[in-house]
Amino acid sequence: MRNTNQESPVMSSLISFIFLFSFLTSFKVSAQDQDQDHTFLYQICPNTTTYSRNSTYLTNLRTVLASLSSSNASYSTSFQNATAGQAPDRVTGLFLCRGDLSPEVCRRCVNFAVNDTLSRCSNEKEVTIYYDQCMLRYSNGNILSTLSTGGGVFMWNPQNVTSNQLDQFRDLVGTTMNQAAAEAASNSRKFDARKANFTALQKLYGLVQCTPDLTRQDCLSCLQQSINQLPTDKIGGRFMMQSCSSRFELYAFYNESAITTPSPPPPPPVSTPPVSAPPRPAGKGGNSTVLVIAIVVPIIVAVLLFIVGYCFIAKRAKKTYDTTSAFDGDDITTADSLQLDYRKIQTATDDFAESNKIGQGGFGEVYKGTLSDGTEVAVKRLSKSSGQGEAEFKNEVVLVAKLQHRNLVRLLGFCLDGEERVLVYEYVPNKSLDYFLFDPAKQSQLDWTRRYKIIGGVARGILYLHQDSRLTIIHRDLKASNILLDADMNPKIADFGMARIFGLDQTQENTSRIVGTYGYMSPEYAMHGQYSMKSDVYSFGVLVLEIISGKKNSSFYQTDGAHDLVSYVSFVPIKFHVYLNIVASVGLID
Repeated sequence: MRNTNQESPVMSSLISFIFLFSFLTSFKVSAQDQDQDHTFLYQICPNTTTYSRNSTYLTNLRTVLASLSSSNASYSTSFQNATAGQAPDRVTGLFLCRGDLSPEVCRRCVNFAVNDTLSRCSNEKEVTIYYDQCMLRYSNGNILSTLSTGGGVFMWNPQNVTSNQLDQFRDLVGTTMNQAAAEAASNSRKFDARKANFTALQKLYGLVQCTPDLTRQDCLSCLQQSINQLPTDKIGGRFMMQSCSSRFELYAFYNESAITTPSPPPPPPVSTPPVSAPPRPAGKGGNSTVLVIAIVVPIIVAVLLFIVGYCFIAKRAKKTYDTTSAFDGDDITTADSLQLDYRKIQTATDDFAESNKIGQGGFGEVYKGTLSDGTEVAVKRLSKSSGQGEAEFKNEVVLVAKLQHRNLVRLLGFCLDGEERVLVYEYVPNKSLDYFLFDPAKQSQLDWTRRYKIIGGVARGILYLHQDSRLTIIHRDLKASNILLDADMNPKIADFGMARIFGLDQTQENTSRIVGTYGYMSPEYAMHGQYSMKSDVYSFGVLVLEIISGKKNSSFYQTDGAHDLVSYVSFVPIKFHVYLNIVASVGLID
């Protein structure tokens, strides 16, 4: 990060902090990614019901997790469930390993998941966490023998099927996967995997699985829903739900040797009388043998070369799939299940009554509402004259629907009705951080403990966006008014209308449209349109300065020899030491 003015020692310290923060978090994620046996795919931690430390629920949860990961668990069947405690602190948990895995591989994945889940979803009562080889789920509700099609995770191989083969490929996927679903629903393991010929040189591999506690009908219903979501214009894809999953590829992604394929039925008897074989000519045996060798040997060599080449291509295709796939599909269809009726939203907000207005966002007004089931919500009604068009609206819906983290605001639904575009979020009763931070009468409610907690929560939310989610997401508009505070003053990052998704190997992007809030923008973004993860970290640094000082970044206007908070800190170094101490206490630097 460069400035045309000479950098002060204080600013050098800030840059050093940003570098250390980025390096350490990147190192942490890289280390986690080394264990390919337990590839993390997605987590569902809805934060609707939580438990506290030293609670009875946590004790019961640890008992359930210990039971699922014990040596007595049924890894050979790929499925196990356990229950502990009494309502309302009862915990029910289960795991499901991929049906082709050995008991030892299943055990390793479950043990890893049990240790991993409490750090990923630290205080949520209802959790589902997906890995490539297993799934772990627990809840305070009854999840056994109950069909659940929630928690959908959509992944696909980025390579398209060629247009001249598309119809044939779709028919083959549909036929193969539905045959597998019928077989899986009928057997006790609720699992089936099979392959079919796509071309003379390519095979289609498919796998379906339900949790074995489901009835035949529930399993078949779940699998049909999952199969209907598969992207049949891609050469590979999967759709996972809490009760079942389906996947297809053009390479053997499962252990074929562990799959017992039923023998094909014998051919029907021939009714015509047998035809006698022609007499073998005498004295031609040697010539026939030479002819056979001359034909067979080149064929065997060609087949071996093809197998080697195919394995190489399949390995590359698998690598591409594993590294570039995302967990959701087409933009707005990904969030179809969240679409709400506009009249219900009108009723919930008393037709957007002024008395229910609780805020003004960058692209519209925010109202408090109450749905028919009593759920309190925050309704963001986008202004028709705002700069956020339909593309930005879809962007915010899709992004927030994909994200699940306790320090990110949770999207409950959305509505597109004519020119009306509405987003429905969880209601966060304490409004936004700036409401307390810059009001002299309310600043006293933010003691140092709470400010420390807010800084740490925002840092965790940013780390999730940049590193821990399946996508790299740049928020581009981090500021105090976009940090909401729940009833316990926990921070939640909001307003993703300007956020952008980065590719796997992408580090920065340029834009001619500068959006966001000046003062929070990094110099390279404000002046040249270059944004990256560093842009959000810069905004976070400004936000931390505001939280510690209680001063608004834009409140200086060339007073005290500074035009913003960053410049002001450079003129008053002693204040910056307080900032560094707070940041160190959060654990970002030593």
